[in-house]
Amino acid sequence: MTDVTTDAAATRLRRSPLHERHTAAGAKFAPFGGWEMPLEYAGGGVLKEHTAVRTGVGVFDVSHLGKARVSGPGAAEFVNACLSNDLRRIGPGRAQYTLCCDDATGGVVDDIIAYLHAEDHVFLIPNAANTAEVVRRLRAAAPPSVTVTDEHEAYAVLAVQGPRSADLLGALGLPTEHGYMSFSTGTVAGAELTVCRTGYTGELGYELVVAAEHAVGVWDALFAAGFDLRACGLAARDTLRTEMGYPLHGQDLSLDITPVQARSGWAVGWDKPAFWGRDALLAEKAAGPRRTLRGLEAVDRAIPRPGMAVFDGDTRVGTVTSGTFSPTRKQGIALALVDTAPDLPDGTELQVDIRGRRAPMRLTRPPFVNPSVK
Repeated sequence: MTDVTTDAAATRLRRSPLHERHTAAGAKFAPFGGWEMPLEYAGGGVLKEHTAVRTGVGVFDVSHLGKARVSGPGAAEFVNACLSNDLRRIGPGRAQYTLCCDDATGGVVDDIIAYLHAEDHVFLIPNAANTAEVVRRLRAAAPPSVTVTDEHEAYAVLAVQGPRSADLLGALGLPTEHGYMSFSTGTVAGAELTVCRTGYTGELGYELVVAAEHAVGVWDALFAAGFDLRACGLAARDTLRTEMGYPLHGQDLSLDITPVQARSGWAVGWDKPAFWGRDALLAEKAAGPRRTLRGLEAVDRAIPRPGMAVFDGDTRVGTVTSGTFSPTRKQGIALALVDTAPDLPDGTELQVDIRGRRAPMRLTRPPFVNPSVK
């Protein structure tokens, strides 16, 4: 990510309905998925924002995330025949992590949270940069009875994350007792919103989906409630998700990285008769992938970064896809695509080329911290 430094650059980017609140809080902005979003805030920074989520409560504006609605008779059945996971595993009022795969290759067009409202109503939250493509593919395949609507800028999304997130939302009268990956509705500052027990941090958390015109009122109500709430930017969101081993599309998942390679097969309904990429993925699963996503932890003070080469002695065996300094572990950590031949067990010491120096790293299985999402 790079800083937005000119007005001309900013005009080419979408802005959150909370942009003025971020500016007032001293946010440092960066372009992300076609949006100008807060990277970190004055008086906080990545370490303080990361720590707030791990120990207290933080709020992220993630309004750049996409929103799309699939509606009409047979909408859920249609979505289930396109996306990877099996909507039959859940019922109305539940959410599900799923993948939009390319039908020919099995590569990942995007990863998505699907909110199942009813058999005729599914609300999707894709990633910002991929929303238009996901909508295009769904529209092209939809039967006449099903309508696919791009509602990208119609809603804001606020992610309230951390051990005290339930206390904060409860103080505002919002529902908090529903189970993980389920959603309910509530009202704050006169605005009705959806409260989903989801997040991208590994902590107890909720994502609030609210009409864009009510976003400022909800943001202000959250901060007025107290609880030492800290605004958090996308930089802390990245360190938090990397500690959990959560993939980022474009790095750990992509059209060139399949769910089988990314160890995301748990988000595939293998027994379903149809979904995009089914034949390619079944064939890859049967044959075994040539590479898989693995965890790396630094032996010394080195910090791995995306794109760095991974070696086993003189042989290159992989590439770092996500890498950062872990504020919780106080060491460098990474996700890397590593060759499956030869089979390298966890604990094997490899080397990452960091500007010409081979830094020792140990293979491990993420997450790098203990999850507290439930």
